[in-house]
Amino acid sequence: MGEDLFWAIRGGGGSSFGVILSWKVRLVRVSPTVTISHIQKTLEEGATALFYKWQTTGNQIHEDLFLHTTTEVASTNEKRKTIRISFTSLFLGPADKLVSLMDDKFPELGLQISNCTEMSWIQSVLYFAGFSVNGPIEVLLDRTLMASYFKAKSDYVTEPISEANLEGIWQRLHEDEGSFLIWTPYGGRMSEILDSEIAFPHRKGNLYGIQYLISWNAENETESHIGWMRRLYSYMEPYVSKSPRAAYLNYRDLDIGENDIGNTSYSKASTWGLKYFKHNFKRLVRVKTKVDPCNFFRNEQSIPILLSA
Repeated sequence: MGEDLFWAIRGGGGSSFGVILSWKVRLVRVSPTVTISHIQKTLEEGATALFYKWQTTGNQIHEDLFLHTTTEVASTNEKRKTIRISFTSLFLGPADKLVSLMDDKFPELGLQISNCTEMSWIQSVLYFAGFSVNGPIEVLLDRTLMASYFKAKSDYVTEPISEANLEGIWQRLHEDEGSFLIWTPYGGRMSEILDSEIAFPHRKGNLYGIQYLISWNAENETESHIGWMRRLYSYMEPYVSKSPRAAYLNYRDLDIGENDIGNTSYSKASTWGLKYFKHNFKRLVRVKTKVDPCNFFRNEQSIPILLSA
């Protein structure tokens, strides 16, 4: 297929360039035993201070540890509404080693053996997909779609958000109790790969990515939920990446821009393209123009071709 096309389809959205029938992947060795840990804290239990520490610690504890967080509205034992933050990790090793690492690098979290479960790596895939770790792995092949509506948006964060500003974010979550925020740490291997090595550009310099997520069941609720999501996204602008305000391709978001029907100019497509691909967008457009000059493979956010003057 050529070096340029092979570069483009790795992180550039393969559907812009054709129909990919198969992939060959390079396997890596993992520990025969991995550990999942899970701790939940509410604001009353000091969740904000823990999250503030996680921002600069969570991606630096150990190269074999993935520690992400989620944020949602919950109820206290007194039935009052609060914010609950979950700290969930995957460690490529046994539980006792994970607890030792956390005691050294993030003691404030208070991780105990009782918060940990050892399992095989494939069982951890079941866990993060929301299935029973003791169930059949074939369930991962199920393509049944959930009958619900949802909206997702994304951001990248390059500087820690202060505790005071985090409190402001938590207040916004109370405005729509179906909201769910996923905070994914970067660093580690992500920072070791050059931002131009493949089309995916979000590498060194990012502390974490955010997925804003809201779901609902009734069609007549759509306007209010999407309106809330857009207000939260606007509120977050001072705290996230700039020039461009970066976004993650797989959380498709037409709010940040979409193509015209048919062909679209480079200038117009740049409104969303630079957010997803940064400086790699120009090369993606050149590759697209070469391999699909008639722009047959197109959608609302497909890579455009260069138009003749």
